[in-house]
Amino acid sequence: MFPTGLPSPNPPPPTQEARPAASDVNNDSSSITNSKKRKINRSEREDINSISSSPKTNNSSSSSTSQQIQKKLRFEDSVDFIGLDVKMAEESASCSSNKTKTVFLAGVVGHHANGLTKTAGSTTFSNSKPGAAKKLVIKNFKEKPKLPENYTHETWQKLKEAVEAIQNSTSIKYNLEELYQAVENLCSHKISARLYKQLRVVCEDHIKAQIDQFREYPFLGVNRCTLFLKKIDNCWQDHCRQMIMIRSIFLFLDRTYVLQNSMLPSIWDMGLELFRFYIISDMKVQSKTIYGILLLIERERSGETIDRSLLRSLLSMLSDLQIYQDSFEQRFLEETNRLYAAEGQRLMQEREVPEYLHHVNKRLEEEADRVITYLDQSTQKPLIATVEKQLLGEHLTSTLQKGLNHLLDENRIQDLCLLYQLFSRVRGGVLVLLQHWIEYIKAFGSTIVINPEKDKTMVQELLDFKDKVDHIIDICFIKNEKFVNAMKEAFETFINKRPNKPAELIAKHVDSKLRAGNKEATDEELEKMLDKIMIIFRFIYECGAAFTSKLEGMFKDMELSKDIMVQFKQCQNIPGNIELTVNILTMGYWPTYIPMEVHLPAEMVRLQEIFKTFYLGKHSGRKLQWQSTLGHCVLKAEFKEGRKELQVSLFQTLVLLMFNEGEEFTLEEIKLATGIEDGELRRTLQSLACGKARVIHKVPKSKDVEDGDKFSCNDDFKHKLFRIKINQIQMKETVEEQASTTERVYQDRQYQIDAAIVRIMKMRKTLSHNLLVSEVYNQLKFPVKPADLKKRIESLIDRDYMERDKENPNQYNYVA
Repeated sequence: MFPTGLPSPNPPPPTQEARPAASDVNNDSSSITNSKKRKINRSEREDINSISSSPKTNNSSSSSTSQQIQKKLRFEDSVDFIGLDVKMAEESASCSSNKTKTVFLAGVVGHHANGLTKTAGSTTFSNSKPGAAKKLVIKNFKEKPKLPENYTHETWQKLKEAVEAIQNSTSIKYNLEELYQAVENLCSHKISARLYKQLRVVCEDHIKAQIDQFREYPFLGVNRCTLFLKKIDNCWQDHCRQMIMIRSIFLFLDRTYVLQNSMLPSIWDMGLELFRFYIISDMKVQSKTIYGILLLIERERSGETIDRSLLRSLLSMLSDLQIYQDSFEQRFLEETNRLYAAEGQRLMQEREVPEYLHHVNKRLEEEADRVITYLDQSTQKPLIATVEKQLLGEHLTSTLQKGLNHLLDENRIQDLCLLYQLFSRVRGGVLVLLQHWIEYIKAFGSTIVINPEKDKTMVQELLDFKDKVDHIIDICFIKNEKFVNAMKEAFETFINKRPNKPAELIAKHVDSKLRAGNKEATDEELEKMLDKIMIIFRFIYECGAAFTSKLEGMFKDMELSKDIMVQFKQCQNIPGNIELTVNILTMGYWPTYIPMEVHLPAEMVRLQEIFKTFYLGKHSGRKLQWQSTLGHCVLKAEFKEGRKELQVSLFQTLVLLMFNEGEEFTLEEIKLATGIEDGELRRTLQSLACGKARVIHKVPKSKDVEDGDKFSCNDDFKHKLFRIKINQIQMKETVEEQASTTERVYQDRQYQIDAAIVRIMKMRKTLSHNLLVSEVYNQLKFPVKPADLKKRIESLIDRDYMERDKENPNQYNYVA
C-alpha cells in the first residue's frame, strides 16, 4: 500500500518494493505492468469457470461476454491485460456435436488515467473433449507496448507540480497513488536517469531560494540570536518533512535506479547534500548558527534557562549533515577548555576545598546531562576529559595541600569520599593522593610518639588514630590495597622514630588492661582491644619474635584461664556466697611481680585451697604462686543512701572489710591487721579517703597519708552510680625500672642482630667492617647503637661463626 503517514527524518533503508492496490481490469486508472506472469486468485478461477459456453457467434454476444469476463477477472497484483492473450477451452455439456466453437472477446480500448492508452488482449475458449477441465492460459505480448506521445513530458509536469506543492505547503492536485504509478511507469521505460536529474534540479532550486533570508538576517543580541536559530531549525524541519513526502512519491525510483547506481546518493541523501551545500556550508549562515549554539550553551552554564529542545534539534541537524565534528565540536571543546581553565584558577583561590570539590562534581554532572539531552554521544569522552583536566588535573597538588589535612583532622567522611571519587577520574590522581596520605599519617603519628608529654595517652591515641585511618580506608578509599599498605609503612616509620618508648608504653598498657580484667570492659571488648594492640605492636621494629611471642602467650593464658574456670565451677561445690575467678599466668610470658604476703580473710583462704587442690590435680608438677597485687574484688556495701557495689583492688578490699569489725582504725592498726607493705598501704588508703569516691574519712584531712592518721567509715557516702570503680593509685615507674625494661628489650633484640650478621656473612663470605655494618642496618627494622652492634660481632667471632682476616683486621671472613 502507498504510505499515508510521515516517518521520522531518517527514512528506513530500501528493502522490498511496495505497490499500490490493484484496480479493476476495465478501470481507466489501470497501470502498465512489467512483462511477468501473473497469478490468478482462486476466486478469479471460480469466476472464470462459471462462464458457460454459448453457441452464439454474433458480435453482440461476443461483446457482452467480453465485458462479463473483464468484470470478473481480478489479479493479486496491479495488473493490466495489455499485451496478454487469454485462451479458454471448454466443452459444452449441452452440445451434442464435437464441433469446436470459438468465441472472440471484443477488445476494449480505454484511456489510462495517466494518459496511457491500453488495449485488451483476446480471450479464446475452445471445447476439446466432453467433460474436459476448463483451462486459462495467459501469455505475454511478443512486443512491449510503447508510451504514447508526450506522455513523458506531461507526466513529469504533474510530478513537478506535486513536488512544488509539497515545497510550498499547498495541496496536491493529483492522487498520490497515481503519482507513484506514474513514476513506476517512467522507470519501467528507462527514463529513470532523466527523472532523477529533473528531481534534483527542482529540489536544488527550492533550497537555493532559502539562503538569502539567512544571510541578511540581523544577528545582534541574545533574542535575535535565538530567533535566528529557530528560523534555521524551522527551515530544517520543513526540509525533512518535504523530502520525506517527495521520496514517498519517487520511492520506486529510489529503490530501483538509485539503488542500482552506487555512485548516486539516495533521494534523502541528495536532499541532505543540497541543504548542506547551499544552507549550512554558507560561511555566514554557519558562523551565525555555531555562534548562536555556543552562546546558548554558555548562558546555560552560567545558570540561565534556555530552549534545550532547540539545541537538540540543531545539533542533530549538524550530525545528520555530517558536519558536527568539523563545524561545532572542535570549537565547543575549545570554548569549554577556556571556560573551565579560568573557572578552576579563580575558584581555587576563592573557595575552600570541600566547597570546590562539590562544585567540580556538580559541573561534571551538568556536562554529562548535556550529552544525554542535546549533544552527540561522540562528544562525551573529550568533553568530560576537558572538565576533569581543567578543574581537577591542573589542581591536584594545590587541592591536597590546601585542604587534605583539614578533611582528615575533622574526619569529613563524605568530603573524603568525594575527593577520592574525583581524583580517581584523573590520571595520576590516586598516586598524588596516596603520597599526601602517607605524609599526613607520618606527620600526625609523629606528634603522638615523639612528644614526651603525651606518654600517658600515647597508646590510646595510637589506637584511636589507627581506628580512624582504617575507617577512612574502608569507607572513603573503598579498601584500596595501596592505601592499606601505605598506612602500614607510615605507621612503621613514625612509631619507630622514638626507640624503646612506644614498646614500653604498649606493654604497660596491656598489663594495666589485663589487670583490670572485666572491671572496665566485657570479655568481648577486652579481646577486641588486645587485637588492636597486637596490630600496633607489629609496627614496632624492636619487638622481635621473642617479644611478640610473649605477648601472644599472654593472650593464650587469658583464654586457657576461662576454660579452667568453667571446669572448676562445674566440678566443685564452692562454699559460702563468694564467687571466685582465677587467672593462671605463665611466668615466662608475664612481667616479674614481687610477691607480697597479706592477711586474707578465712573465707578467701579456704577458696584458694579448694582451687589449688583442683588445679594441681589436673596439672601435676606445677607450682602456683598467688599474686595479691593483681587481685580485685566487688564488694556490696550498705550506706545511708542505700546499697552500692564497689569495684576495688584486693588491698582496698582488705582495708574496707576491717570496718565490719570496728568504727575507727589508725594507720598502724590497719597495717598490722592486713599485712600490706607500708608504701602500698598508704597509696591504698589515699585512694579510699582522698580520691573522688571517699568511702572512708581521714583525720586530719590532707592529700597524703601520714603516721598517726585515723580512718573511719563514711556512712553518708553518696554517688549517682550503683557500681563505683575506685582506682588504685599507681606508683610511678622509677629510673631503675625504666633501665631494666630497656635492658630486657635489648636482650630480646640481640638474637635478631646475630641472625642478620650471620645471614649477610654466609652470603658474602668476606666483608669489610663498614660494609657489614651498613648491610646490617639495612636489614634491621629497629635502631641499634654502633657499640651494641660491635659487641654482637665480637660475640659471633668468639663463638666461631666468623673470624677476622689475618692480613686485614677490618675485614671479616665467614666460618663454614
